[in-house]
Amino acid sequence: MALTAHSGNKYYLVVVADESRADIYQRERKRAPLRLTRSFENEAAHLKTDDLITDKGGRAFDSFGNGRHTMSGEKSDPKQHLAENLARQVAEHIGAKEHGGHLYGFALVAAPRFLGTIRAQLPNRVHSEPYLTIDKNVVGQREDAIARLLDQY
Repeated sequence: MALTAHSGNKYYLVVVADESRADIYQRERKRAPLRLTRSFENEAAHLKTDDLITDKGGRAFDSFGNGRHTMSGEKSDPKQHLAENLARQVAEHIGAKEHGGHLYGFALVAAPRFLGTIRAQLPNRVHSEPYLTIDKNVVGQREDAIARLLDQY
């Protein structure tokens, strides 16, 4: 069996996230202490939707006739778009580590409303499923508290 260049440096990746922040931890074993290695921020998640929209929807002419209407209802939710961008960054990071042969596996711990957003971004970037998924918002908690939560499963 051929060993990869990184076979001695493999670790478990643990992602702890919500719409505003994603912290990436490493563990040498499934029950080893966590070590924070990277954070992704979405500072706009704390803003009101109206603060993210800089202008009102434009006006458009109907394709036939003399009708004209506003396009305000055709805007997408900017907060959801920014959350999807954060989820995409996290998925790309996991995918890069997996592709590089660095991972034994990865776990997702995310706020329930954000867990689905991350999972939707994974299939295009990651080949394996998480070994553990917890739908709980623990972003900002101490590493030992997060490790205890993971060790319960």
